[in-house]
Order: sequence, then C-alpha cells, then structure tokens
Amino acid sequence: MKTANKLKLTPEERRHRRFSEAFKRKKVKEIESGKTRPADVQKEYQVSATSVYRWINKYGQAAQKGSKVRLVVEEESDTKKLRQKSEELNRAYRTIGEKQVEIDYLKRLIEMAEEHYGIEIKKNSST
Repeated sequence: MKTANKLKLTPEERRHRRFSEAFKRKKVKEIESGKTRPADVQKEYQVSATSVYRWINKYGQAAQKGSKVRLVVEEESDTKKLRQKSEELNRAYRTIGEKQVEIDYLKRLIEMAEEHYGIEIKKNSST
C-alpha cells in the first residue's frame, strides 16, 4: 500500500478535508476484496474508524444490493495467520531435523557394530 502519511495534519486541517466519492468507493472496494484493512486506511489517511465504516455502509456491496446484511470486514488478520503458519512450518522443520539426526546416529551405530563384529548387519536385517 502506498504511504501518503508523510505529513501530519492538524485536527483543524483534518476537519475541513473532503474525500471524493470515487476515492471512498475505491477504498471500500480494496477493503472488501481483502487488499487492505480498515485500520490501514485509517492510519494512512488519518481518518476515523467511524468514517471508514460509514463509507463501507454507504458504498459497500451490501449497500448496493439494498439488503440489511451485516458485513464482517476483519475476521482474522493476515499477519496473524501468516505467523501461525510460520510457527507450524518451523515446528515441522525442527521435527525433520531431529529425525534426521536420529537416522544418522543409527546408521553410524550400525557401521560401528559391523566393524566391531565383522558381519554385515544391513544385509542380514533386510531379509
């Protein structure tokens, strides 16, 4: 998302600012498609949560259909989902690593036993 939040506006400047209908529709479409979150729009454009949700109610898909459907905009953040998946992947890698160490240890143990006893354990155990 572009960062237009380079200069901070005073409360007085924010009160006298107006957003075009096209801009509001564009931001609502981004929110409904999942490209951005209402919180991101609030931070980037220094808009209140009330204003953003008012835009959603006025220009959103539910408003266009004329229905009284309640729109859930944020169920679970993408960041939280990504963090959970990353943790699951790290656990899987750790488990694979532990199993590989165990396999290497057992192979080395078999080699040492073959050297010590002078027999081929691998061939005898595979039948």
